[in-house]
Amino acid sequence: MKYKDYYEILGVARDADAAAIKSAYRKLARKYHPDVNKTKEAEEKFKDINEAYEVLSDKAKRQRYDSLGSNWQGGADYTPPPGFENFSFNFNQGGAQSFDFGGSGFSDFFSSLFGDMMGGMGAQQSAGQNFGGFDFRQTAGNSSRQQRRTTQPKTEDLDITKNLNVTAKEIFDGKPISVTFNEMEKCTQCHGGTYCANCGGTGIVSHSRSVKVKLPKGVSEGKKVRLKGEGKTDAYGNKGDLYLVVHFKDSEYEFDGDNLIKEVDITPPEAVLGCSKEIETLHGKINIKIPAGVSSGQSLRLKQMGLPKTSGYGDLNAKIKIVVPKNMSKEVIDLYKKIQSLS
Repeated sequence: MKYKDYYEILGVARDADAAAIKSAYRKLARKYHPDVNKTKEAEEKFKDINEAYEVLSDKAKRQRYDSLGSNWQGGADYTPPPGFENFSFNFNQGGAQSFDFGGSGFSDFFSSLFGDMMGGMGAQQSAGQNFGGFDFRQTAGNSSRQQRRTTQPKTEDLDITKNLNVTAKEIFDGKPISVTFNEMEKCTQCHGGTYCANCGGTGIVSHSRSVKVKLPKGVSEGKKVRLKGEGKTDAYGNKGDLYLVVHFKDSEYEFDGDNLIKEVDITPPEAVLGCSKEIETLHGKINIKIPAGVSSGQSLRLKQMGLPKTSGYGDLNAKIKIVVPKNMSKEVIDLYKKIQSLS
């Protein structure tokens, strides 16, 4: 998003006092009010003017805005601190009509800096009050009443989504899995910009949090598991949800839905003559019979030896891999040469 120079928008110096800011605001508000100036440019200008005045006329907001420092230039890219809630800011006209600045209220730049400071703006102004110390009915022909309000952020804005890597054994065991992740939240001790032992003046606090999740039977790759109320909490006490996106990660098994694939190493003589092999599975150790003449890459299906399903288990496919032994003796190599000459 772009940095906004509120002093430039109102046309005042950075050290302007409250009276100068209010005077500049009134002059520009008369000129660009939507009931007076019907152009699209005026609508956007009026929105910026009100946003600038909202910040510069409030001591706390102005202090936080000024704390960004003199290095910021108008139009430069700005990265907002995480953890601040968004809000809406509307002007509603009397009668059946309403005027909404694009449905989004103040800019994302404003929201990223002051979303947490807008809790006190919930009450609407009465019909007889003015906005920003200026009654727009003087220039709008008494055609509208200006109201401002904040709305609580949507609950889904408080949701958190994290990846969850799980092994075949964790899925098979079915025990709750502990998940630890970092969370960014606004500081409860300050608003940023000043020294704070809690956040160092950034206005943001990072901490780790752990939750436990029990995966449902038949869980699949990419499935989202919802933990209700484990997301972010806003200033109104609303709680979002935590969504864990399941990803299968295992060094021993490959996943094929509820079925598993496990490589079984055998030597060339075992492939030619056949053999019996003991292998480790999720269900314990078992012996499998490998037929003579088996080829590398061929799979032997072991029923009901895979992952748990809603009912029963998937299968385990033992994938044959023929491995040539290293450091063979001269006698063994001579035997292979003899075999080669006979084939």
